[in-house]
Amino acid sequence: MMTQSFPNLLLTPHQAQYYAWQLTRHAASNSLESLAPTLVNAQIDLNPHQVEAALFAYENPLSKGVILADEVGLGKTIEAGLVIAQRWAERKRRILIIVPANLRKQWHQELQDKFGLPCLLLESKNYNTLQKAGTRYPFDNTDYIIIGSYQFAKSKAKDVKAVDWDLVVMDEAHRLRNVYKTGNVIARTLKETLAHVHSKILLTATPLQNSLLELYGLVSLIDDRVFGDLESFRTQFGQANRETTLQNLRHRISPFCKRTLRRQVQQYVPYTKRIPILEEFTPTQDERDFSNLVAEYLRRPKLQALPDGQRQLISLVLWKLLASSTHAIAGALETMANRLQATLDDPDKLDSTLLDDDYEAMDETAEEWDDEDQINDKPLNVREAIQQEMGELRLFKEKADQIRDNSKGQALLLALAKAFKELERLGAAKKAIIFTESKRTQSYLQNLLRDTSYGAGLVLFNGTNSDTQAQQIHKAWAQRHAGTDKVSGSKTADTRAALVDFFREQGSVMIATEAGAEGINLQFCSLVINYDLPWNPQRIEQRIGRCHRYGQKHDVVVVNFVDLSNEADKRVYELLAQKFQLFEGVFGASDEVLGAIGSGIDFERRIARIYQTCRKPEEIRSSFAALQQELAGEITEAMTQTRQLLLENFDEEVHAKLKKHAADSETILSRYERMLMDLTSTALATHAEFSGDNGFNLQSLPTSTLQGQVPLGRYELPRRSGEAHLYRLGHPLAEWLLAQAKQIHLPPARLRFDYAAYGTRLATLENVRGTSGILQARLLSVSALAQEEQHLLVAAVDHNGNVLALDDPDKLLRIPAMVTATPIDLPDSPLLQHDLAQRKNALLREINDRNLSYFDQEVQKLDGWADDLKLGLEQEIKDIDREIKEVRRTAAIAPTLDEKLHWQKRQRELETKRSKSRRELFRRQDDIDEQRNELITELEDRLQQRVEEQILFTIEWELV
Repeated sequence: MMTQSFPNLLLTPHQAQYYAWQLTRHAASNSLESLAPTLVNAQIDLNPHQVEAALFAYENPLSKGVILADEVGLGKTIEAGLVIAQRWAERKRRILIIVPANLRKQWHQELQDKFGLPCLLLESKNYNTLQKAGTRYPFDNTDYIIIGSYQFAKSKAKDVKAVDWDLVVMDEAHRLRNVYKTGNVIARTLKETLAHVHSKILLTATPLQNSLLELYGLVSLIDDRVFGDLESFRTQFGQANRETTLQNLRHRISPFCKRTLRRQVQQYVPYTKRIPILEEFTPTQDERDFSNLVAEYLRRPKLQALPDGQRQLISLVLWKLLASSTHAIAGALETMANRLQATLDDPDKLDSTLLDDDYEAMDETAEEWDDEDQINDKPLNVREAIQQEMGELRLFKEKADQIRDNSKGQALLLALAKAFKELERLGAAKKAIIFTESKRTQSYLQNLLRDTSYGAGLVLFNGTNSDTQAQQIHKAWAQRHAGTDKVSGSKTADTRAALVDFFREQGSVMIATEAGAEGINLQFCSLVINYDLPWNPQRIEQRIGRCHRYGQKHDVVVVNFVDLSNEADKRVYELLAQKFQLFEGVFGASDEVLGAIGSGIDFERRIARIYQTCRKPEEIRSSFAALQQELAGEITEAMTQTRQLLLENFDEEVHAKLKKHAADSETILSRYERMLMDLTSTALATHAEFSGDNGFNLQSLPTSTLQGQVPLGRYELPRRSGEAHLYRLGHPLAEWLLAQAKQIHLPPARLRFDYAAYGTRLATLENVRGTSGILQARLLSVSALAQEEQHLLVAAVDHNGNVLALDDPDKLLRIPAMVTATPIDLPDSPLLQHDLAQRKNALLREINDRNLSYFDQEVQKLDGWADDLKLGLEQEIKDIDREIKEVRRTAAIAPTLDEKLHWQKRQRELETKRSKSRRELFRRQDDIDEQRNELITELEDRLQQRVEEQILFTIEWELV
């Protein structure tokens, strides 16, 4: 989004106060102006569909939340970020974000970089550390936005439930869609834990995969009073092929669920393509013999080296390291041998963090893992078994060390040459990001490339970044950016930023581990090399997404490697490339397949099981074919069509709305930025030098209270150069200036407005030139539905008895002016007071009508919920009626007296049950109506308005 620059104008104190209230007031939740402060603060190129989604999530104050279901790649994180930033600005700061473990750092980085929001990642280690340090309830924190994984939130359910959250966001929420099933422990636990939260946002590209019950499940996570119970939902919507049924369901969910498609936003979100390059290689005989040796070891039914209860998890990691490089698996084998030695030396001191140093994403993978493993049966002679296995592991390690060069490493050199030629053809910078899952493989690749033409621009990036080169890069970077906003003060964060900047400015190849590369943006790089190919499609999408993202100007080349001698490796690649469509096209993985796998860790487990159990090529092919068939069964054409009918709007309707949002956002953003800069240039006229391009050099502070909070130097809105400080509404300097302008007492004064100096034609004010009159500005605060909105009422009349209509009084206050007389006694104007009263009454009617529409929407929801429950009760009686008829038929044709008597007795029992159910039906229907009426009474109480009015200033005006 382009930001317009304006000449900075000096304001009168009255205009400064008017601007300050305009910039900080609480606007109506359904208006674009409610998001304006957040738009000014954010460092994003905002797209109109994101504004639309944020307004949808924010609109109805009675709603308990929404599902934002845009297709993959449209920036749902930004949509939620807008709402989070707005809540934060409103001082509603108990905010929880629950995400898959591998997305935690990405969320942290996005909220910090784009919205300037402070975040805290909570996980078991730092949670316990905080509690030991005296923080009894780490979740109950208003200084930071809390980010945690699904597993962690479930494990700390009691502590999560104890917090009165202002907002909870759940990403990849399709993981919870089967909450109605008793076996989905995480989903059911989180639903119960978060039932008291009044504002939730669920983010998922696949709210509906293979059953309408999934939609029921997701909506119930937001609000249990949208639909009745599960059986009544099945009864009503089980026949989803009926158009009237779908229309009814669409009407019911439309206030809670919003979906935008890629094709609808193409003119606003230009994406480049992905170009795949496959580099095939064949390992040497020594490499194949070694791999077979380790593979057979991993397939043994009993292994002493693996911790109890972690057999599957550790095996998964070892299979990955084996595929990475001999250097990676060699280190892991040594770790396992040392662990066995420790078992013999002192079992009580056994370290449970096996392979943490070998595989950086171990913590994250373990956190997503459900412990389903069987504990290994212990042999009779444990010590002898341990010694034997330890000897084997050390032998494996020796064999691995003897293999110095890896065939895949040589293939990398060939692939780099091909890929850089492709970048040259595309006109892209010659930069490559190489991903590996192992730090030891990272070191091997560093040594491999160091003496080649890529060596001079080589840089490593991992979870610790503690190597000498990284420290030197950080030191130089910190000196260069000293005194600017780029230096955060956190050495970890600043080292990451320094390495990315080095790669952008000087580097040619970055070798990154999985854990290290989470959350960084590399849209200046257009070559992604998967040296190790993860089995988790979500991880691959995340890797490629470091480069193939909004802001990327070139097509992105994606390089993968396949071992021709390994049937399982070939099948994994085929599955990821063809079924998941990860490596080519405009957007990468489709919604259908990403939704079908649910948790990526579960999918990895299924592939690991094939490696673990299948030896022969035909067994491997058969197992992968079954896996593909299983995926295909979860993606039905009928359900895809159902999703379209339920969740998607006509393109024309969407285009019209997005076009309006694009224009309105641009206008509002420009106006707010202009007001802020005009207010700032007035307040800092003697303290700063303004350049007229929404930037200034701060040379001194207007008060000592800002000392330590506000550095001197260059400021920009928005920031265009890395060396400038970002100026925004939330900056401490801006907050101080706004507070000062709002607090000042303004006596009556005479102001002369210079129409010619404004520079833009205001047609409706041209007829007023050469006249004068009285103007009054008031602040109207209206509280209802547990929220406050503020409006500026400005009215003006001229001395000839004419009222300035519509927004002309507001326009008048934007024109350059000077105070010509103060203090001054102004005559009372009944005409002015009458106009103010009319404006106030019209505004209160508008607010009341809007709130009534929210009330009606909630009443409709409660009516639907009550009707659903009654339908469920009536269905029970209908089922008994059907059973009675069947018993009568059976009794009529019974061949013996005993059988007839048996069925007559059964009929009487059912009739007694029916009579009891009918009485129960009436009682429970009354209970439901009573509950509904109590809820509506609650809503009516919340609708009551509290109105406060404050005169800001009264002036005599003259327009020349």
